[in-house]
Amino acid sequence: MQPNQPQDTDPTALNIELAEAIAEGEYANLALIAHSTSEFVVDFIRMMPGAPKAKVKARIILTPEHAKRLLAALEENVQRFEQSYGPIKLHQETPSYPMNFGGAVGEA
Repeated sequence: MQPNQPQDTDPTALNIELAEAIAEGEYANLALIAHSTSEFVVDFIRMMPGAPKAKVKARIILTPEHAKRLLAALEENVQRFEQSYGPIKLHQETPSYPMNFGGAVGEA
C-alpha cells in the first residue's frame, strides 16, 4: 500500500462525478442515429402531442468502438430487465409522427 492512501480505496476504481442538473435526467421518446467513418451521433428527442416541433434534448457522440460497447451494455441490461419483469412488448405498427400518444384530444 502506498503512503497517504486509505486502505479501502481501490486504485483501479473509476471516480465519476454526477452533477445535480444532469442527475435529474431528460425524458426522450425518440432517438435518431447517424454515423460517419469515425463517429456515431445519437440525438435523443422529446416529441410531445400538439407541439409543432420535436426538440433534441441531448446529443451524444461516440467512437465506433464505444457505440458497439453501448450496444452490448444495452443488450445485457434488457436481458436482465426481462428476466426480472418479463418480456418487453414491441408494438407491431410503426409510430406515426407527429404522435398523438393514442389518447383523446382535450380542450381547455
